[in-house]
Amino acid sequence: MAKRKEEQTPRDLIIQSLREKGQVINKVNRITSDVFLELKKLLRKTQSELAFELAKNEIKVDIQYSDKGQFEAEMRLNDELVIFAQHTNVFTFDSDHFIWRLPYVQEDPLRAQCGMIQVYNFLSDSFKYNRAHDVGYLVARMFVNKDKHFFVEGKRQLGFLYNDFENLVLDNSHIQEVIESGILYTLNFDLFAPPYEMVKELTLQMKMEQQGLIQTQTGKRLGFRFSADNDEIVS
Repeated sequence: MAKRKEEQTPRDLIIQSLREKGQVINKVNRITSDVFLELKKLLRKTQSELAFELAKNEIKVDIQYSDKGQFEAEMRLNDELVIFAQHTNVFTFDSDHFIWRLPYVQEDPLRAQCGMIQVYNFLSDSFKYNRAHDVGYLVARMFVNKDKHFFVEGKRQLGFLYNDFENLVLDNSHIQEVIESGILYTLNFDLFAPPYEMVKELTLQMKMEQQGLIQTQTGKRLGFRFSADNDEIVS
């Protein structure tokens, strides 16, 4: 009579999870950090090249790059601020996400473990005047896995260009295109005056905050349905 295989203990399962999933998460973190480091280098280079071209054509535009530490960098273009931020965690996706329908992921579910780099748009004045109630917008987010395969969820062309997770392997040309697409979307995303009914009342506290600076909440689409500008998220 064959000897029954011993059941795994909770300790065995912990070791197995750390050996398999834990190592993948560590690898994804390293890859995402390397990608973000390259992104910062390319962002700095982009700022330098844009500033040179503008100066050569005698166009006076304030364009600056700022390294905000290991996980964040920003590009300031006049009154626009484009923030690139690496999330410190690794993510997977809910069961309805398109990623689970890919044979590439079905063959190895750990390929769905992804690091995330996000692109945000804020108004420069929101930071300059410390307007804490102002809102920014998520322009795009890029996911990259242990094989350096990636896809992008984002506005307009950002979501259409990079949705072939099964075949796309991230390189510097892709990173550069994501940077430029994010900047271009931001520049074309105009600031709308909020509806009159939304801002017709002003409290004394709002008036007195920040040494007299009016703290009326500011954002590019406040009071409007975001879907009205036909910029649904695409993934």
